[in-house]
Amino acid sequence: MTLIFNSDIRVLFIKQRLKKKMAGFLASFQKFSHLGEILALSSAIFWALAVILFRISGKTVHPIGLNLFKNIFSALLIILTFLALKEPILLNLPWTDYLLMGLSGLIGIALSDTLFFYALNFLGAELVAIVDCTYSPFIIGLSILFIGERMKTIQILGVLLIIFAVLLIAQKKNEETISRRKLLSGIALGILAMFFTAVGIVMVKPLLNHFSVLWASLLRLLGAIISLGIFIIFYPAPQRILRPLFSTSNLKIVIPASFLGAYLGLIAWLGGMKYTQASIASALSQMNTIFIFILAAIFLKEKITTGKIVAIVSAFSGAFLVSFFN
Repeated sequence: MTLIFNSDIRVLFIKQRLKKKMAGFLASFQKFSHLGEILALSSAIFWALAVILFRISGKTVHPIGLNLFKNIFSALLIILTFLALKEPILLNLPWTDYLLMGLSGLIGIALSDTLFFYALNFLGAELVAIVDCTYSPFIIGLSILFIGERMKTIQILGVLLIIFAVLLIAQKKNEETISRRKLLSGIALGILAMFFTAVGIVMVKPLLNHFSVLWASLLRLLGAIISLGIFIIFYPAPQRILRPLFSTSNLKIVIPASFLGAYLGLIAWLGGMKYTQASIASALSQMNTIFIFILAAIFLKEKITTGKIVAIVSAFSGAFLVSFFN
């Protein structure tokens, strides 16, 4: 009996030591120099890898089903992370904070990512990476509208470079069997996706300064899951959306894509927004444009043309000028 009692004490002691070490690790991690910049750049790498996988899975999985799965998968991983850290999932906060986070998830994840997946299917990874650069001007534009910031001359130049890049790919010849209709539809959907992404993050930026990145990520994902679930319930043919998700061959691609993009990528992205200035974080996150372009050429064998190179350089340069010189 004494041995059992002593054993229980030792187990409890070890657990307490591990918890203290984990808490100390997290505290020291948060004090790490240039943490926000590192997380923002990491999010660009994670998202670029995820986009390549999402491009492959998008050929057989419906965009809404793909979005729903990645959100549920990521939410479960975050809940497991909370349990491992023994942190409370529900906080004693005003209901308006929960509502705002949920609304951010509806706009910035459910709606935005669904539109993004449609654009990815229409355009391919390389072209959608160029359209993705419109995210930075939307961030700055919303800051001007709601925070009263002013756009500098160099930022205006950046916006013009991005517009030039988008117009360039809109005028591209049919080199990859992309119909004119799909090309223009993909560009429009991609731009809308970036707009809703910007709205979704700007509306909760003040809350990110007071709460953990994990908590914000989970609440936004739950808002997206609930809104997508309601949509599927009223969708005329829900089996068309959900059936491909039960395919083993599809899951082999969707699961790692969701882990990289919706778990690691989302946490790193929000962490970048939390631990450094939004302008710097958005500039570094925009590096995904370059990473996607390179990875798409290597793994998807998407054709590199002079027009694409000019567009990618113009778009990335514009995004950098808009974000970094805020």
